[in-house]
Amino acid sequence: MSYYLIGHPLGHSCSPELHGYFGNEDYALLDLPENEVKAFILKGDYDGLNVTIPYKRMVAGYMDVLSPRAEETGAVNTVVRTRDGRLMGDNTDIDGMERLIASLNVDLEGRHTLILGTGGTAQTAAYIARKHHAASVRHVSRTGELHYGNVEQLCADAEILINTTPVGMYPDLDGRPVDVAAFPALRAVIDVVYHPLRTALTEQARALGIPHANGLRMLVEQARAAEELFFGKDISDEESEAAYQRLKRSHTSIVLIGMPGSGKTSVGRKLAMRMNRPFLDTDQMIVDACGMEIPAIFEEYGEAGFRDRETEAVRQAAGQQGVIIAVGGGAPIREVNRDYLRRNGRIYLLERSLAQLDRTGRPLSSSAKVLEKMLETRMPHYLALSDVTVSNHETLEHCAQLIEEDFHAYGYFGD
Repeated sequence: MSYYLIGHPLGHSCSPELHGYFGNEDYALLDLPENEVKAFILKGDYDGLNVTIPYKRMVAGYMDVLSPRAEETGAVNTVVRTRDGRLMGDNTDIDGMERLIASLNVDLEGRHTLILGTGGTAQTAAYIARKHHAASVRHVSRTGELHYGNVEQLCADAEILINTTPVGMYPDLDGRPVDVAAFPALRAVIDVVYHPLRTALTEQARALGIPHANGLRMLVEQARAAEELFFGKDISDEESEAAYQRLKRSHTSIVLIGMPGSGKTSVGRKLAMRMNRPFLDTDQMIVDACGMEIPAIFEEYGEAGFRDRETEAVRQAAGQQGVIIAVGGGAPIREVNRDYLRRNGRIYLLERSLAQLDRTGRPLSSSAKVLEKMLETRMPHYLALSDVTVSNHETLEHCAQLIEEDFHAYGYFGD
């Protein structure tokens, strides 16, 4: 049997991993150019398909049968062959988004719902809002009557905000389609983007105390619904939750912060080996980019020049998912660096006594007295950023073990 996700491009899709969690080991990616889609749909060798951008609307036109909801939304993301050989198209994105909204305990009934975007996923959101009797459903586009230039003035009463655009998706970590603060009546913010796990939009919602969610659960739940159609079986809530937790952990990075010489690089390498994950060291990234060691960079460009290069290294590293990252001791001082590190990371503060800190080759760690002052200045930033503090007073292996055990045990990402 064969099952595929078709779309273009598909470079970063985790769908095979996800469907494997549900027991489908015959699921693969198939990156198709537009001129090959019709022929594959009509004559291809497959048992079932998922469809992603930009083909959800196109594929609907090739179906023999459409589910009522696929017909209403004009979008198909799941294709199955019926027993008589016909192609049936459904929209399991609806299941995914509906269950995502339910996970926030948000009731759409009587709520003014604002949808950013007008594509297939936006139509899915509108279908759900109408189904649950939203007071109003409005779409924001770049060029329509309601656009990003006037939405804050015309929709200040919005209570539910759903972003279906790619704004804020990796590598655009700074992208945010609207200013959440401009909508004082908001009760929930939903962003279908899940790379990064925390977008600039959901981070602003978090800071304002507004319930929010990314699109990872929607991804899992639409896959669950597709698998139920493929194999005619029910998948329990417990199985789905387990798949969600596994996918979340596999895409969450481990970020190590702490004083210079606290062992971040050494522990990070141990973790990378234990967990079979890539390891990124932002100090080494700076050295590689500049072609000189850190003391020489300080001498050539000063601390300000080094910090600017550090921010770029942090941005590049923090955009990755499922990696181990060690950051320089001073990186958390800058707010922008803290914001980047939160995007995909669970943050671990390595704690080590000042007497044990390695000062070799560290321009700002010239003496114990300097380190004491540095610790006093930096610790508030470390504590504000970190999720967990881990002692690194024993062996590196022990410290790595503590982090790995916590990472596999922790519950919900972030909040």
